This record gives sequence, structure tokens and C-alpha cells, in this order.
Amino acid sequence: MKNTMFKPVIHTALAAAVAALVSACGTVGTDFVAAKGVDTPAYRHALDANATRQAGAQSSDAARLPADWWTVFNDAALSQLEQRALHDNPNVRASAQRLVQAQAQLGVTRASQLPRVNASAGISNSRTSAETSQGLALGHRSIAGNNYSVGADFSYELDLWGRVRRVVEASDAQALAAQDDRDGVLLMLSGQVATTYWQLRGLDAEMAILNNALATRRESQELIEARFNAGLSNELDVSRARIERANAEADLQEVQRQRNTLEHALAVLVGVSPSQPVLPAAQAQSPDAALPLPPSVPVGLPASLLGQRPDLASSVATLKAFNAQVGVAEGAFYPSVTLTGNFGFASESLSNIAQGSARQFSFGPLALSLPVFDAGRNRANLQLSKARYDEAVANHEARLLTALREVEDALSDVAQRQKQGDVQVQAQQAAARALLVAQARYDRGVSTYLDVTDAQRSALAADRAAAQIRTQRLVAAVSVARALGGGWTQGAPEATIAKAGN
Repeated sequence: MKNTMFKPVIHTALAAAVAALVSACGTVGTDFVAAKGVDTPAYRHALDANATRQAGAQSSDAARLPADWWTVFNDAALSQLEQRALHDNPNVRASAQRLVQAQAQLGVTRASQLPRVNASAGISNSRTSAETSQGLALGHRSIAGNNYSVGADFSYELDLWGRVRRVVEASDAQALAAQDDRDGVLLMLSGQVATTYWQLRGLDAEMAILNNALATRRESQELIEARFNAGLSNELDVSRARIERANAEADLQEVQRQRNTLEHALAVLVGVSPSQPVLPAAQAQSPDAALPLPPSVPVGLPASLLGQRPDLASSVATLKAFNAQVGVAEGAFYPSVTLTGNFGFASESLSNIAQGSARQFSFGPLALSLPVFDAGRNRANLQLSKARYDEAVANHEARLLTALREVEDALSDVAQRQKQGDVQVQAQQAAARALLVAQARYDRGVSTYLDVTDAQRSALAADRAAAQIRTQRLVAAVSVARALGGGWTQGAPEATIAKAGN
């Protein structure tokens, strides 16, 4: 009796095995072919940027940037801010949860490749009417009693044409795109933190210059006022000295306003309230006017952009998902086959439910569904899927061109800012010399104080321009690193699910 009882289970297992074997015979749609890179052998401005960076800048022998690319600046405060931002920024946590959602959806989709088995158990009490046709046939008798049942049922779609496999392929690509999008958020955030930090440091350098200029203007004002009181100067010189002192103080307040705005933005980037200071107190109270030289960033070849930027990798994954969706749409033209069955036991008495005579089962139906007339719905859906794929191809090409432009822009900035800085050094030296000459001529009474104020303004403008150019060089180095992908490498989404959940 045991052999008879387990025959349905054996038949079901054999049927599922045959169905799985048959379903592996073909796949609708075309397999995805990765998009080609660019044919450009080298960046246009790479040689100029590499040549100018050798003028005193830090060198890097690495073939590519490290994952924590900001460490090439060798700035402890910047590294601390980057770590805080990547850990506490709300946008990072939101992107991580989007990755978790995509991973969960992938698990749901993958489950459709396997049979669905459900177990059930039940108990019921029923009584039939003695006045129905059935009751009259039984001599005005009713049937009453308990019913116990236990069993399992299964259902399985035979993936004869690979439609389900294409659905899983699309979901897998979407999960990979979500991971790349999360990494893109990290890269953009780290770039914003570094840019804001160096801009803030640049304003600190300007404030140091303005503080020195303000101290000099105050000394000059006191000296001119003393000369005026002694009858050695005129009221016009006093007014000019007061104007220059007030202008320097007003410029200092404007730079302080800009610095406050940047510090508030930096606080938001690291995920804290703008009311809290984000830089060390010593640095905020005593700004260091000296800005470091920008580091040398390894550039590589244009074709490597596809593997170094998360936004381009996400675009490729999206292309793969749309390509798989075309296969899913093609699968709608083919018949679908579904196999169902159940096996269990039922008895009026709970003590007899395990008896062989209490077993019940059904195998089938093996249902076949073939589209005959759908008013063009499937054809329109196929056209829609192909149009979406073509749109994704065009968008990917646009993103690739944009990425190349961003690299070229950043490399051009590095080269031109270096040349601009070299020329500005000459302007600083000439302005400093002009101020010394003007002051000496005024002290000997050869010229008026107007020459001194003009020279002071020129020297201050030259010093501030030099600090701004040094800041822009550092920001340009950040732009190069971000445009090249910042040392990013794509990982398997299954390996990053735990990290994303944190």
C-alpha cells in the first residue's frame, strides 16, 4: 500500500523535472551585448594637465584612484568630514534603502522560477438538509459529521520559451542599477564635501589676507591722522585712509558671510544641524592662509570611463533590463503552460486520517493558454518595450558624452588654473613692489597719498586673486577625481546587500 500511496508524489516530481528540462530549451528575445566605449585614444587636455601638475604638486604613482579618493589630498580634516558624510548623510541612507528594495524585488522575481508548494490542514463540521433532493433520495435523512483534512498543493509555470528567465534577468539588472545609483550618490556626495571644504579653506585664506590688510590700513589711518594733527598732511589724505580701512573691513565681513554659508552647507552634507560647527575649533578660529598644492590625479584612458563611473555602469545595467523586457514582451506571443496538483488525506475521524484509504490527490490540469485575439495589445506592448530600449541606448550615449565632457572640462581647468596661477605670482610681485615704491615716494613728499591707496588696492586684489586661483586649482582636482569615478569599482549586488542595509 506504501508504493501505491507515494506514486502521485513520484509522478509529480518526475513531471516537474521534465518541465524544468523542457523549459531550458529556448529563451525569447536576444541576449544583451554591452555598449561599446569610446574610440578616443586619449583625453585632449590630459597632456597639458599632466605637464602643469609636475610643477611642485604631489605625485601619485597609482594606476587609478583609491576607493577613498579624497586621501590623495593628505588632509586629515577633509578625510574626517568625508567619513562623517558617508555615514550620516540622509541621502546615503535613502539610496541604501532603495537598494534593499531592489534586492527584495529580485528575490520575489527569482522565486517565480521554482514551483510553488503550499501545505494546508483543516477541520469542519457540516450537516445537509433532509428536505433537498439528496436528502429525499436518502429517505428524508441528513448527513452530519466532522471532516478532517491535511495535504499539500503545488503550481508551476513551465518556462518553455524563457519568458520567466527574461523577467529575472531584468530584475537582476535593475538591482545592479540600484546598487550603482547608490554608489553614484556616494561619489557625488564625497565630491560635494571636498569641493565645499576647499572653497571654505580658500575663504579662510582670503580672510587672513584681509585681516592683515585691515591691520595695515588701521596703522596707515592712525599715521595719517597723526600727520594731519601735526599739520603735515591734509584732510583729503585722512579721508582716503579712512575709506581704505572701511573698505577692507567691509570686504572682510562679506567674506565672513560667504564662509558662514559654506559652513552651513558643509554641515548639511555631513548630516548635522547647520547650528553645529563641523570644523575643528582651532582651524575655525585661526584660519591658515597657506593652501596646499593640488595632488596629481591618474587619468587613464577614455574607454575606462565605463568601468570607473557608477552612473555609466547604472546606465549599462538599465540597458540590460530594457533588453530583457523586450524578451518578456515577445514571450507574450507564445503559449504558456501551467502545471498544478495536490496530495493529502481526508477523513471523518481524526484517528483514521493517516490510513491509506483516506488519501486523496489530483494531478493537473496541465493548462495551456495561447493568445488568439487581443486586439493588438501584445504587439503594441512589444513596440513599447523596443522603444524604451532604443530610448535607453540614446540616453546612455548622451551620458557617455557628458562624462567625457566633464573629464575634459576638469582637465582643462587643471591646466589653465596652473598657468593662471603662474602669471598671478608675477602680478603679486609687481603689486608688492609698486606699493613699496608708492609708500616711499609719499614718505619723501614726492607723490600724494592717492598713489599709496591705489597701490594698496592693487596689492590686496593681487593677493586675493592668488588665493582664489589656488582654491580653484584644488576644486579642479576634485572635479577630475569625481569625473573619473573617484576610484569606484562595481561589485556584485548580492555582496553589498548587508552594507546597504546598514
